[in-house]
Amino acid sequence: MSDHPVTPLDAVMSPARIMALMGEVETAALMEAAGAVALDAFGPIVTYSPKVFIPLTRLCRDVCHYCTFATTPRRMDSPYLEMDEVLSIARAGARQGCREALFTLGDRPEDRYGAARSWLTDHGYDSTLAYVAAAARAVFEETGLLPHLNPGILSPDDYAMLRPHAASMGLMLESSSERLCEKGGPHFGSPDKRPAVRLASIAAAGEAKVPFTSGILIGIGETRFERVEALCALRDLHLRHDHIQEVIVQNFRAKPGTLMAGHADAPLEELLWSIAVARLILPRDVSIQVPPNLQPDALESLIAAGMNDWGGVSPVTADHVNPEAPWPHLATLDEASARAGRILRQRLAIGPRHASEPGKWLDPRLAPSVRRQVDGQGLVRADDWHAGSGLAAPDLILGQQTSPRISRILAGLAGGQEPRREAIATLFTADGGDFSAVVQMADRIRQEAVGSTVTHVVNRNINYTNICLYKCGFCAFSKGSTKALRGPAYRLDLPEISRRAVEAVERGATEVCLQGGIHPDYDGETYLAIVDAVRTAAPSLHIHAFSALEVHHGATTLGLPIEDYLARLKAAGLSTLPGTAAEILDPDVRAIIAPDKVTADQWIQIMRAAHGVGLRSTATIMFGHVDNYTHWTSHLLQVRALQRETGGFTEFVPLPFVHMEAPFWRRGASRSGPTYREAVLMHAVARIVLHPLIPNIQVSWVKMGPDGAAAILDAGANDLGGVLMDESITRAAGGVHGQLFDQPAMARLARSIGRPLRQRTTLYDLLPEEADPSASREHQLERT
Repeated sequence: MSDHPVTPLDAVMSPARIMALMGEVETAALMEAAGAVALDAFGPIVTYSPKVFIPLTRLCRDVCHYCTFATTPRRMDSPYLEMDEVLSIARAGARQGCREALFTLGDRPEDRYGAARSWLTDHGYDSTLAYVAAAARAVFEETGLLPHLNPGILSPDDYAMLRPHAASMGLMLESSSERLCEKGGPHFGSPDKRPAVRLASIAAAGEAKVPFTSGILIGIGETRFERVEALCALRDLHLRHDHIQEVIVQNFRAKPGTLMAGHADAPLEELLWSIAVARLILPRDVSIQVPPNLQPDALESLIAAGMNDWGGVSPVTADHVNPEAPWPHLATLDEASARAGRILRQRLAIGPRHASEPGKWLDPRLAPSVRRQVDGQGLVRADDWHAGSGLAAPDLILGQQTSPRISRILAGLAGGQEPRREAIATLFTADGGDFSAVVQMADRIRQEAVGSTVTHVVNRNINYTNICLYKCGFCAFSKGSTKALRGPAYRLDLPEISRRAVEAVERGATEVCLQGGIHPDYDGETYLAIVDAVRTAAPSLHIHAFSALEVHHGATTLGLPIEDYLARLKAAGLSTLPGTAAEILDPDVRAIIAPDKVTADQWIQIMRAAHGVGLRSTATIMFGHVDNYTHWTSHLLQVRALQRETGGFTEFVPLPFVHMEAPFWRRGASRSGPTYREAVLMHAVARIVLHPLIPNIQVSWVKMGPDGAAAILDAGANDLGGVLMDESITRAAGGVHGQLFDQPAMARLARSIGRPLRQRTTLYDLLPEEADPSASREHQLERT
């Protein structure tokens, strides 16, 4: 280890200053520092993109002295791939599970070759870039693969033409050295390799809001200082435009038949030094990518040096730029990543950070595809599970090794540290060993707070109307007319509501849950009449009714303050409120998913008022649509703050978004619900963040299914909610669970994880064992 420690770098430090600080530091010390930065920034995840390479043309107007990709017309059957050839390659990739189509090609070959000009004219294109646009559009429309384009130097007009058809684009800077463009240098005779020209093109990509890939090529005659200069130039462009998703650090390999065939390959030591320096110079949100096929025997060392992305790996096509270097098998990358304490994950052609904001970084034609493929951090969904789908809960990758950043956060929280916004958001990224650590801590807290008993309530849902004035983008339950997508519109009259309440009592219910759409004929008196109908017909029932939206509508229509209307509801017999209509307590999210609904502030005010008049309530979150981990964090902290103030929440209920029939998912405006990993983490993180203020975390068996619910009961949850006779809202959204999950089924579920089941009241008082069917020997010992 060097006696010179690695000094943290300022965000705009000059290349000269950086070299002065790093010049005497040994590579091993740089690697150690860079590896720690990568682990802290990206956690244990190492990404790759399953892709096909489409060499649209191998003609190029430049002459790079190390390149075997570019050739001449007389060595080709055709200057360009025909469209059917392009689509054939893309379809083969799609069949093999690829998600990206990488278009590789030379730079504007029609400027140099008549054969290229003739082919383009004969096929109806005025330029190579016009054909690139047409081919990219055809590939996306025919196969769903997301195009990534590497067409060379582009102007602002070029980006405007290509952006509607590309998820991302790329241009290697290679080097910032003008010296390499002089006679005898590797870039002599290639005007497009001028650093100023390339930097201007990369800057134009930023102006055009194009997610971008760039990089450096090491070992072609540049100095270490010139590498640092190039990295600083990319750093500065990204700080200006925020568009660079990854920087490739690629080692030169000499190729026979080129002018540099006798030039020595870049040594591994130089590659590791360059990776580490790149990681230390570049902003933490920029990935460092290293092609695994160019150093197949040093994969773990590459990770240790600070890389976090393997780039594109194809199960179908060769690396046309380095044909001598076959792609490693994915199992090899997986094993090497695991040996380095990392987890291999797929990403799209658009990197995860930019994929999390498709409305900003993608054309509307591409954004829906990206939304539907990614999770809350912009990575490809790791499995096919969806909330409410009925699919079996998938196995998650677990591990023993916890990353330093998660270890620090959990240790701080265990020591009594107040939950902090950035730390909580980081917990939602937990995977592998990090995931295991978060879940285990949540389960320990659950055991300490409420013990091992799994609780439930016997209840009935009465959704008294599905006709609604509001147009929430996530809701497939409400109908604006009888022309409804899933079943007819309806409105129950008071006698039918009373009949169902009586029937609920006869079937053993202790609670009735009343919610519905905001019918245009309803006012505050309607809700009072509904409560009275239930209380008169079934005096013993606990009436759990009315979302914050219904309360707001009732109060507004009567011209009453919220507190006064809630007091009237309580006097009429209302017992508690469900904490629904919360969705995500963030104005930006609500403006998309429910722009005409109660605001986040109004929801908080209504819950505060309810608690103030002696009505307790649940708190919920509906997650996995257009939200992200920062929004989830803000929601949890707002619930925590209100609970500290009022103590009125009985439980916290995460509700994974069921997407199948949701209107805004069908329009391509939302993700496909949370992943299974995210759904489990929401319960675990909620347990950790809300402890000790909210003692009960409920899992929705309707959303998660029995096996998912069982797993979450081992991840911090302690309550299964209600048996839910006649649940209809989730089923309207396409969920297959619902209607009834009876006590014997709940007993089997609890027994499968070695826990006792007990029936509770709405306020979490346990029924005496002699009055609790779920505690009976018959139910506890019933065979699965």
